[in-house]
Amino acid sequence: MTKAESDRTARPMGTVTKSLALMLLGAGVATVGPEAVAALGSLVQRPAVAFPNQADAPLVAQRSSAPTLSNPNLIADIVQDVGPAVVRIDASRTVQSNLPPQFQDPMFRQFFGNAMPPGGEQIQEGVGSGFITTADGQIITNAHVVEGADRVQVTLKDGRTFTGEVMGADTVTDVAVIKIDAQNLPTVRLSNSDQIQPGEWVIAIGNPLGLDSTVTAGIISATGRTSREVGVPDKRVDFIQTDAAINPGNSGGPLLNLNGEVIGVNTAIIQGAQGLGFAIPINTVQRISTQLIQTGRVEHAYLGIQMVTLSPAVKDNINTSPNSPFRVDDTEGVLIAQVVPNSPAAQSGLRAGDVITAIEGQSVKDGSEVQRVVEQSTVGQPLTLTLRRNGQEQTVTVRPGNLPTP
Repeated sequence: MTKAESDRTARPMGTVTKSLALMLLGAGVATVGPEAVAALGSLVQRPAVAFPNQADAPLVAQRSSAPTLSNPNLIADIVQDVGPAVVRIDASRTVQSNLPPQFQDPMFRQFFGNAMPPGGEQIQEGVGSGFITTADGQIITNAHVVEGADRVQVTLKDGRTFTGEVMGADTVTDVAVIKIDAQNLPTVRLSNSDQIQPGEWVIAIGNPLGLDSTVTAGIISATGRTSREVGVPDKRVDFIQTDAAINPGNSGGPLLNLNGEVIGVNTAIIQGAQGLGFAIPINTVQRISTQLIQTGRVEHAYLGIQMVTLSPAVKDNINTSPNSPFRVDDTEGVLIAQVVPNSPAAQSGLRAGDVITAIEGQSVKDGSEVQRVVEQSTVGQPLTLTLRRNGQEQTVTVRPGNLPTP
């Protein structure tokens, strides 16, 4: 792998800082200072962070009593069972190089010949991981692993290689599905990621830095890490945090519990840190990948507001700022700081300065809760918001739109 390829798969994106968070509902954007995450794996010069039809999808395993570590070969047994369903993904794309105008002149190029800097089309390559979910060759990976790829090659643990077809990719959640033409393939089993808890043992399998079939183990360090906390505010994921070692090239590989079931998809690390890896919960992956298989795209419900979680300190900061367009009387709730013009929120009459206290009758006190409720809603389905405006409680009905794409 060249230095450029290494930079592609693990590009640093700044350091984590704590500051007032403004989250754009729908786009999942949060302003928290410099970005902090290096994504893992995939095409050069891009940051390295699908389910089949329900009839074909493996059943989600119900939580059972966890195995104990009394078996010294437990992890080895799990790897032997699951490893054949974990694949290596090599993706490449063709890009146009940017040469100074004088180098683009045909006569100039003819005169200098091989002494010319490389120009025209160039091939960028990267490596990631994935896992097989159906015996006929459907594979889950990260969207950034295959983004913009002209060619996708899938290599099984037994050495067989296949050309992969990208069935769909969703950059908002970083989930993608690949299909290969094969039968009777080994598959993984899926768990219920809503039931996982910090402290549980986990196993990661993937191809970090091109080292095939690498196994690491650790624990779940935390659950429900928001995109804002992780440093990727353009994503819509509540991440699983783990200290199992993951590195560039692990992207798209499975995070397993001690039942050998997939609980997440490894996707990102904080550059320069140790033991800070993040995975997309498998329940989120199933919801997104099912849509990708069925339609090739995903709809994300969108309101179009910027918001901040209130606290006494936030209230004081807003009220003492000479540039604040409004005053705040509340110390808890979710403040709408700005409404995007022509958005569903604007069309429903939401205003900057409104404080959201409940959605569909359920109390909300944090912006991430609002984000989660909206993400799990359906485009066009009415949502009832309870809010305080000028000291009085009001109810507003909003119909989420589909998140605009860049």
